[in-house]
Amino acid sequence: MRHRKKNEKFSRSRAQRKALIRSLLRSLVIYESIKTTRAKAKGLRAWADKLIGLGKDNTLHTRRQAYQLLNDHRLVKKVFDVIAPRFSEIAGGYTRIIPLATRPGDGASLALIEFTKREKKEEKKAKKKTQKETEEKKEKATSPESKEKQPKGGLIHGVKEMFKKKSSDRK
Repeated sequence: MRHRKKNEKFSRSRAQRKALIRSLLRSLVIYESIKTTRAKAKGLRAWADKLIGLGKDNTLHTRRQAYQLLNDHRLVKKVFDVIAPRFSEIAGGYTRIIPLATRPGDGASLALIEFTKREKKEEKKAKKKTQKETEEKKEKATSPESKEKQPKGGLIHGVKEMFKKKSSDRK
């Protein structure tokens, strides 16, 4: 009997199945929408919802649990700082599965899995704009021209300036 056996095996060994789920989960966090087979999307849904649930809790322990799933600190940070706060007022239903056409090669039914609340395009453009501005400021600060304009600081440089001989003193 199959009572209480919910997970899908995907015709893979346990290690391959675990790697597949982790890979799909990482892609979902990065792109927030991925196209895969319907069976894989249904299997991924539970893991994605668990990950968002961890992100809503936001403790050190849940961050470590999320890292065990994602194996990337940047993705964990994105889940906890960007994705999970969008779902703070709802208790479930963080992903949706949209059926697509069948794949021509093998006839597998495809689906699109995505987060129900996605970042708007205007917000993305504003973030990119501010990132570009900060990069330009950093470039200006590190350029050789700006280094010449800025006085050198520190005790050693001040002492050197005090004892530096001027061209008029050399005669």
